[in-house]
Amino acid sequence: MRNTAIHPGAPTPGSVADSERGSHRYNSRRIEEGLPYPLGSTWDGLGVNFALFSAHATKVELCLFSDDGEEELERIELPEFTDEVWHGYLPEARPGQLYGYRVHGPYEPEKGHRFNPNKLLIDPCTRQITGELVWDDALYGYTIGHEDGDLSFDERDSAPFMPKCRVVDPAFTWGRSQPVHVPWQDTVIYEAHVKGLTMRHPEVDESVRGTFSGLCDPAILEHLQRLGISSLELMPVHAFADDRHLQEKGLHNYWGYNTLAFFAPHPKYMASSSISEFKQMVASAHASGLEVILDVVYNHTAEGNELGPTLSWKGIDNASYYRLMPEPRYYINDTGTGNTLNLSHPRVLQMVTDSLRYWAKEMRVDGFRFDLATILGREPHGFDEGGGFLDSCRQDPQLSQCKLIAEPWDCGPGGYQVGGFPPGWAEWNDRFRDTVRAFWRGDENTLPDFATRLMGSEDLFNHRGRKPFASVNFITAHDGFTLRDLVTYNDKHNEANGEDNNDGHDDNRSWNHGVEGFTEDETIRALRMKQMRNLMATLLFAQGTPMILAGDEFARTQEGNNNAYCQDSEIGWVDWNMSEEGRSLLDFTRYLIRLRRHYPILRRSRFMTGDWNDELQVRDVSWMTVDGKDMTPEAWEDPSRLNVAVILDGRAQPTGIRRVGSDSTLLILFNGNDSEIEWPLPEAAQGRFWMFRLDTADARNAQGSNFEFGSTYRVQPRSMVLMELIRRG
Repeated sequence: MRNTAIHPGAPTPGSVADSERGSHRYNSRRIEEGLPYPLGSTWDGLGVNFALFSAHATKVELCLFSDDGEEELERIELPEFTDEVWHGYLPEARPGQLYGYRVHGPYEPEKGHRFNPNKLLIDPCTRQITGELVWDDALYGYTIGHEDGDLSFDERDSAPFMPKCRVVDPAFTWGRSQPVHVPWQDTVIYEAHVKGLTMRHPEVDESVRGTFSGLCDPAILEHLQRLGISSLELMPVHAFADDRHLQEKGLHNYWGYNTLAFFAPHPKYMASSSISEFKQMVASAHASGLEVILDVVYNHTAEGNELGPTLSWKGIDNASYYRLMPEPRYYINDTGTGNTLNLSHPRVLQMVTDSLRYWAKEMRVDGFRFDLATILGREPHGFDEGGGFLDSCRQDPQLSQCKLIAEPWDCGPGGYQVGGFPPGWAEWNDRFRDTVRAFWRGDENTLPDFATRLMGSEDLFNHRGRKPFASVNFITAHDGFTLRDLVTYNDKHNEANGEDNNDGHDDNRSWNHGVEGFTEDETIRALRMKQMRNLMATLLFAQGTPMILAGDEFARTQEGNNNAYCQDSEIGWVDWNMSEEGRSLLDFTRYLIRLRRHYPILRRSRFMTGDWNDELQVRDVSWMTVDGKDMTPEAWEDPSRLNVAVILDGRAQPTGIRRVGSDSTLLILFNGNDSEIEWPLPEAAQGRFWMFRLDTADARNAQGSNFEFGSTYRVQPRSMVLMELIRRG
């Protein structure tokens, strides 16, 4: 029984035995000492420096491969060990060289060490990987099926089944390309999948569909420009692994939350063999006035728990890279994926921040959305908004200027942290999602919270100088129903995922409006379209930063699947074959975004207070009942109330400086009831009349109609109306 096996011939930890030099075709005349920084492989024009952190390794071998990655040509021991970094310099190495590592050290799982030099390892800081991960039992550091489980030691070579690292030439001519720098209050985010956005687009050439080059296609960029969004947020583009259990079921890890390399773009998203393709995509987006934001996964890796494969970090220095249990054979699993990266370790923190700086500086992306970001703020005692990673981002001159967006929850204790991140961060606001869904579904006791979410969730974000735009508002995201499915299904329909429909969320706050799934009933179809307009209008008229899921603007469906993580298929891909209903919703959404841009009061940089201003004789926000009276505490507490009027008065000062504002004054009428309301229009000081701007009951929204104070407007069931005050003079 090999409970504490050490690979044969390995020296004691912390030393490199002279007797080992010259093994594995090592040529001392080729290798030079090199430098311990930067980590990864760095070409300087004359050769390549290789540097790898491992505090507990006893020897590190650099393995060079043929151009096709099939043959291991040479193993070269890295000659120097400086500050826990192994390094060496190959003068004749050039960009394009394929490589990997074999790392020697103790195989002692019960002490947290899982070194196995039979396993080829990916450089954590490689800028590119090539080839595919081919699942085989040889990828595991232990012998699958052995009676000792993960305490056993597997001697098979994993190299034939592993992708290889590639040395890159970072040169790229950016020309006149410049960052866009969209102010937070003007930001409208569009969440999209690199492959899913382009795979079914008829105008994108088939040879580049599903790739970064496909995103550069004028048809894609023009659509985003005409829609009016400011920032394209891409789901994970870091190289990731396709799960073995999914492949065995004929499925795939489509979303990509299974990182294999934090510096390398996913190979299957590249139509070429050069990382310049990604840079070209960013340059094209910037030329179209669009920011690029990356959804990044630094909370866990593709290696799973103690029964997972040995692909990189686990074999390089398991005890340093991962958070381990008090019994270090096992992993802390605050992610729900088997492992958790240990950002309390300075070298792991360095890897993550170096990765972010690389994408921000070298690849010129404009921001990051952090998956399960609570984990990134965890220290041994729990979540800490002053934790090392969060502090690193705030003080870094490069990262602090990027858009930083947290998914503020994880699976661990105290993991729900919406509103708990420090200044400089925005956060996904699921409270907005759930409340707005519930309001338009007609749930009781939702109006007070609905009003709070509409005004930027002051209860969560109004502290330490944080602004309304810190709340990233969304109705739908990649995880869950699409907008169309939200109004089409009461229940999830994930049968295609192969888990007997047991996966995915059950609390969707959705409503099928009478029929589950598609129907020919015109009344139900019309109501569903109106509800989609309600939800989209609420999102874009709310204070905060709106995020739209790709395809929602023209009512795409996933056929009721609310967990399409494994659907690299037409279920997960955006269908650009729009119906008449889809084209109508697209036009409506474009109009909503134009209104948001036209009226700065819909995107204020300060929280509204509702306080009366004696000097200006206005409130910045007023809430009224259908009879024109101010909402009272009793009215707010009425559980059945689903209607309210709000006046956003642009004459109130937009900043802390006391001066009369010049922005428009808007009236919004919300009717969440299933009955029509004859709504008397309130009087507004120094105003002449209300001018109609939008009614979600009518997708056409003819402009220009005027309504006198006191006249009534017939607000249809389950709809909302926007009007602008025309002032005197």
